Amino acid sequence: MKASSPSIWLIKSEPEKYGFNDLARDGRTVWDGVRNAQAAIWLSAMRVGDLLLFYHSRTELSVVGVAKVSGEAFADPTDPTGRFVAVQIEPERALPKPVPLADMRANPALAGMVMFRQFRLSVTPVTPAEWSAIRAMAGET
Repeated sequence: MKASSPSIWLIKSEPEKYGFNDLARDGRTVWDGVRNAQAAIWLSAMRVGDLLLFYHSRTELSVVGVAKVSGEAFADPTDPTGRFVAVQIEPERALPKPVPLADMRANPALAGMVMFRQFRLSVTPVTPAEWSAIRAMAGET
């Protein structure tokens, strides 16, 4: 039986609150505070080894790095209701160059990204084709 490939996700964070450089410095962190029901469902679906495109929201509006899930969903320690989950993540690498939102929107290969249809969500799935396109835009191929 062939092992399945890791899933790919996009996670958003405001760099002035917790950016990719903070994750690289810390070595790992608990990804918590997600309070949207759909985003929480996707967070619950993450498995160890899944890949994460780290997107800086609000000011930079760019994908800047790659991280991975290192601990599957558990009760979010910041949620007093007990309804939401968190995962542990670790940095993989900074991208050779950031991929700005405007460039992503202009790329026909990315036209179907969930991120564009549900922009306010902090966690969205990414297809393998979208992953490849973003890596190429970042100079990784």
